[in-house]
Amino acid sequence: MNEASSTSPATLRDRARMHLRNRDLLLAEQSYLRLLAAKPDDIEALRFLAGEYLSRGDTAKAVELLATADRANPDDPATLNQLGTVQLSGADLTAAVATLRRCLQLAPNMFMARLRLAIALERLGEAHEALLAYFNAINTAQAQGRWLSDASTAPELRQTVKRAMNYVDAGRRQVFDRVIEPLRERYGRSELARVDQCLAIYLNEQPANLPDPRQQPKFLYFPGIPSQPFYPRERFPWQAALEAGAASIREELRAVIADEQNLESFLQSGRPEEAEAYLRASGDRAAAWDAYFFYRHGERFDAHCASCPQTAALLEEAALVHIRDHAPETLFSVLRPGTHILPHRGVTNTRLVTHLPLIVPPDCALRVGGETHVWQPDQCVTFDDTFEHEAWNRSDETRVVLILDSWNPDLSEVERAAVTDLVAAIGDFNAHAAI
Repeated sequence: MNEASSTSPATLRDRARMHLRNRDLLLAEQSYLRLLAAKPDDIEALRFLAGEYLSRGDTAKAVELLATADRANPDDPATLNQLGTVQLSGADLTAAVATLRRCLQLAPNMFMARLRLAIALERLGEAHEALLAYFNAINTAQAQGRWLSDASTAPELRQTVKRAMNYVDAGRRQVFDRVIEPLRERYGRSELARVDQCLAIYLNEQPANLPDPRQQPKFLYFPGIPSQPFYPRERFPWQAALEAGAASIREELRAVIADEQNLESFLQSGRPEEAEAYLRASGDRAAAWDAYFFYRHGERFDAHCASCPQTAALLEEAALVHIRDHAPETLFSVLRPGTHILPHRGVTNTRLVTHLPLIVPPDCALRVGGETHVWQPDQCVTFDDTFEHEAWNRSDETRVVLILDSWNPDLSEVERAAVTDLVAAIGDFNAHAAI
């Protein structure tokens, strides 16, 4: 073998890797230096040598090598993560933030890059941005089974991760306290005592101590109100107008469902695994749960409301929950023949779910907390969906109910205002943290 082939880049890379396997860093470094001389933009050599220079405290040389690697391959998250780490070590905080953000645009699941970004932002004095970044780093790591305990956290990271968690706990408490404080000042702390307890439960500062084990809110539990699957009709005087207008609503409904194109899947992700988790077919026909929304996540579907003006007018008279980007959710819920909506739970007991049955074939029912209710046409039923609930249509016809969210009547007006502000603030915080 001639000298040219023995010192080709491939050969030098193989030698360097062999030395690394043998833990001979000096020989590995020499091979990578020769590789870099032969191929100045070799990413592997540049990154290894940058690490060696950083270990010796020469951050400027490490940055120089990694900048070369970045220019050679500008879309490599690993290079950007390493460059951001070196910039952070060298206290070039502004550059570290910019580099790590570029990295995360390419690889959002790199939780260590998110952690380093948070550290850089905190050192720059950007406290709120650091809070969001720490929160996102923790969530990203835990979604991958990391940082759930000491056992799932690298020993050298444990103190840093615990500090990040403490920073997030204190920071979120401050953010949400600021939201509620104006109401405390206006109405007094006693009027907001249950809201304060609700927030403490949400922040895991105290246990929920749910009075009924069947009830498990997925998001927000409001303590101190009765825990029951179904609510008596007399708690909702506004339902009388809704029931009186059922015939008009049904007439508008029939015009809607006459054209299948008016409807969309209630499960809008389009992912087969979501449909499998929520729906099951009891016959040969595929399970299908369709919807015609008047509101979803607080957004009004103006065209749908215009097409069903009497329904829309009656909904506006109901005690709907209005929370920006969250509520209400109102719709014609269209359950196809042979479809079973599998047991699931809702997000909060601060609001309740009402069904106005419009088209109810035989062998259709709703079960909440183990208690079965058979829909009766034009008669509202209201339940707390934080209890496990399910519904089925075992007939050969389509079942349709009008669904709407309403406030839990056991909340005071002040508590409703506080929950409105708090849920919107939590949503804003989580949305900004995910960017």
